[in-house]
Amino acid sequence: MDWDKLRIFHAVAEAGSFTHAGETLNLSQSAISRQISSLEQSLKVPLFHRHARGLILTEQGEELFLTAHDVFHKLSMAEARLTDIKERPQGTLRITTTVGFGSAWLTPRMKEFLDLYPEIDVSIVLVYDDLDLAMREADVAIRLTPPRQPDLIQRHLASTENIVYASADYLKEHGMPRTPEDLDNHKIITFGEEVGDQTALIPTLNFLLEAGTKGGRLRKPILQVNNIYGIYRAVLSGVGIGALPNYFFEGSSNLVHILPELHSPQTEIYFVYPEELRQSARIAVFRDFLIRKFLEGRQKKQSNSDTYS
Repeated sequence: MDWDKLRIFHAVAEAGSFTHAGETLNLSQSAISRQISSLEQSLKVPLFHRHARGLILTEQGEELFLTAHDVFHKLSMAEARLTDIKERPQGTLRITTTVGFGSAWLTPRMKEFLDLYPEIDVSIVLVYDDLDLAMREADVAIRLTPPRQPDLIQRHLASTENIVYASADYLKEHGMPRTPEDLDNHKIITFGEEVGDQTALIPTLNFLLEAGTKGGRLRKPILQVNNIYGIYRAVLSGVGIGALPNYFFEGSSNLVHILPELHSPQTEIYFVYPEELRQSARIAVFRDFLIRKFLEGRQKKQSNSDTYS
């Protein structure tokens, strides 16, 4: 089978039209059409149903596409491994994590990583759904739940918990809650329900709804937001009291830490990547960078604790 024709077929199947595939491959529509027709003739089967709105794979075309997709995926992995054989880590690194963790913790630390490894081209995808690492939707993930796929390597990075905050303006207007039971008389901001694959985290994030209550009673929130940064902004503006992850703040906060005796259930943070990237240099240096930054954070927290004890 002609590899060049197979490459063009794969691009056409993904694009759904000769025109869009031509834009990707920098070839004319007529040139692509000729290559596809030639491939169909050599295989003696039609690969596409052609109609006015585009192309649809035939049953034979679907089977060939699945095989070609697997082949090109393996070639991409081989290219990545060959790139990492070089002395200096380089190549693309696509990272995915949650919106809150990525915005509050990861992105502020990326300057240091990029200064250390300027030949690594980094992109960060912030979503609540878990991207499929096996299908290379991303190279690595930082997740707040254990990975469910058996073919992924995971490294535990840290444990985190949520801390209760309010703004000074809110406390001036509504008073300081002295016990968890006092939250019955306050406005509570919680995490919303539209959080994709992170739904299992909701009881941990929303522990204020039942803190200090009896008989399984839940408080009614004044506001629900499906984004940690959105909760932070709402708390900061004085809407109410909210719980935010302890990784959210570096140094001093412009919010008031209240009810320090309240501790949410811990959330575990994992670094996850596919088995085939085990030997990747760019994965290894990013993993080691994360481990070092979490260790520095723990040491700084311990130092601050010793200072004020």
